[in-house]
Amino acid sequence: MQKLVVYSSWTGNTKMIAEAVAEALAPCDLRSVDDAPDSSAYDFIAVGYWVNKGMPDVACQQFMATVKNKKVALFGTLGVDPSHDHAKDCARKGEDLMREGGNTVYGTVLSQGKIDPKVIEAMKEMAQDVHPMTPERIARIEAANSHPDAEDCRRSKKAFVEFFRAATA
Repeated sequence: MQKLVVYSSWTGNTKMIAEAVAEALAPCDLRSVDDAPDSSAYDFIAVGYWVNKGMPDVACQQFMATVKNKKVALFGTLGVDPSHDHAKDCARKGEDLMREGGNTVYGTVLSQGKIDPKVIEAMKEMAQDVHPMTPERIARIEAANSHPDAEDCRRSKKAFVEFFRAATA
C-alpha cells in the first residue's frame, strides 16, 4: 500500500507532527503541500494542517480539494488543547472537507502548538470584543508555547498506527 504524508506548516508545529506521523507510517512519502505530488498514486494519505480561524489553512484546503476517493486520516495543530470544544469542531470541519471528495476518513488527531507572536498581537489589537485577552486566554497561550512536545508526537504516532490498521482491515 502506497502511503503519503502531506502537511502545511507555518511555524513548524505541523511539520514536527508530520515527521512523527511519517515515522509511524514508514515507509511512506513525506511532502509539504507546496511540493505535494498527485495523490492518485497513493492508497492511504495522511493530511496535516494548522488551524486558521477554525478551519484547515488555505494551502492545505487547496490540497484537500484534489484528493478524491482515498483512504485518509488527518492531523493538525492549533493554539488550544485538543480536548477543547473548539478543537473538536476544527477536527470535524477538516473531516467534512475530506468527505466532500468521496474520501473515507479514518480519524483526526490534533495537537496544541505554539501560536505565532504576530497572531497574538493581532488578537490583542482587533478582537477584544470577540476574543478578549482574559486570564484564561493568556494561560492557554502560555500553555501552547510548550507544544507540540514529545507526548504530542507519541500520541500522533499511536493514532496513525491505529488509523492505518483500520484502513487496511
